[in-house]
Amino acid sequence: MEKTYIDALPLTMNSSEKQETVCIFGTGDFGRSLGLKMLQCGYFVVFGSRNPQMTNLLPNGAEVLSYSEAAKKSDIIIIAIHREHYDFLTELTEVLNGKILVDISNNLKINQYPESNAEYLAQLVPGAHVVKAFNTISAWALQSGALDASRQAILKKEIPFSTSTAWLYDSYVALGILGFFLFVLLGITSLPSVSNAVNWREFRFVQSKLGYLTLILCTAHTLVYGGKKFLNPSNLKWYLPAAYVLGLIIPCIVLVIKFVLIMPCVDNTLTRIRQGWERNSKH
Repeated sequence: MEKTYIDALPLTMNSSEKQETVCIFGTGDFGRSLGLKMLQCGYFVVFGSRNPQMTNLLPNGAEVLSYSEAAKKSDIIIIAIHREHYDFLTELTEVLNGKILVDISNNLKINQYPESNAEYLAQLVPGAHVVKAFNTISAWALQSGALDASRQAILKKEIPFSTSTAWLYDSYVALGILGFFLFVLLGITSLPSVSNAVNWREFRFVQSKLGYLTLILCTAHTLVYGGKKFLNPSNLKWYLPAAYVLGLIIPCIVLVIKFVLIMPCVDNTLTRIRQGWERNSKH
């Protein structure tokens, strides 16, 4: 199979210094991502694989060899394979003697094995120096770099306490609770079993006086909810009013008409008309 390589853009390169070689056992996602970053940092990377001729998608500039050949080229060997495949390391005991083995593996479950993967690796290759590293970072984070979502943080700004905003919020809640309570009361008094138990004066007071009070509270509740949004056109999507703005049209018209009707000059005239007064009456 023809090998495919991924270009590596160097992060820091110094041609005057000799490149240090790092060996990586395993050509999976994490091994390839780590190798790419190593190359960008100026290291020479050699991969160890059980099938060197069948390996592809390696970073451009990396070399792939068998496990034993790759181990001979570096004193630092990164084990990027699963624990289940550690058995072949016992055959490389002599080659790995005195070398640094970097264990980057994580188990799928907590307490899956009696000992950690690093301890198990040290038992298989007692002559090597086993260390733990890179097990808290993912292959995606290595590939994405600064674009990785785990590196993005929202800047938290201190928002000063606003007394006006607090009063608006408290008023919005209080008006909503009172309006809903009176609305339920109106609904209860509209039941035949309840309306038949009260006289006409009491029924008229509840349906008229409390009815308008309920309408005022609910309208004020919606007005406070809108707040400054009524005067800010940018809050209007497609420059169309929101649903709560449309819902205020009829209640506001009713309240304006009621306010006009309760003015003394209008109310006195209407009261006289209700009592039978006529403008052109001779009697």
